Amino acid sequence: MGIFDSMFGGGRRKATGALAEFYDVPLQQDRWLAVDVETTGLDPNKDRLLSIGWVPVDGDEIILGGAGHVVLRGAEGEASVGESATLHGLTDDAIAEGVDPREAMEMVLHALKGRRLLAHFAKLETGFLDKACRQHFGAGLKVEVADTMQREYRKYQAADREPRRDELRLWTVRERYGLAPYKAHHALTDALSGAELWLAQDAAGLPR
Repeated sequence: MGIFDSMFGGGRRKATGALAEFYDVPLQQDRWLAVDVETTGLDPNKDRLLSIGWVPVDGDEIILGGAGHVVLRGAEGEASVGESATLHGLTDDAIAEGVDPREAMEMVLHALKGRRLLAHFAKLETGFLDKACRQHFGAGLKVEVADTMQREYRKYQAADREPRRDELRLWTVRERYGLAPYKAHHALTDALSGAELWLAQDAAGLPR
């Protein structure tokens, strides 16, 4: 059994479709996919994945031509998005006109081939994407991850200081690096924001 097999184990062997294809492509050096999701809440076990945005990062370059955004169509009879719409702006009507969830995940996995996943508080993205992969492709998503929030947190630890929660929010961190403010809670915009922050952290010399 090779290193890759030992890392991903049975999940890789059970995967079908786009997830199996994702596992068949080896990681490329210094290639990332900044990803953001919009959801009805923070718990993948009970909340819904509504939209996904992504932007490739190759070395120190953001590849806007490879960026993508998809809204996932809700199943018939599924509960309303409720008050979460006030954050992400995705209404029940917009969800009804979205893309089939399996097709949406195929798009994301295609973009993620050969790349590590990059996000701000990546636990949210990986949790919802893992659940979707189990639903549609028979296995969970195992992917190497870089987290801009964790990277920032380690900077505070190195300075022997515990940051306040608001000090680690994406928009607060971006402001400290002199990055332009964007409107929050759109998956594509937030993915781009994370990609820009990653490169700003690189420029500031933060360890990966």
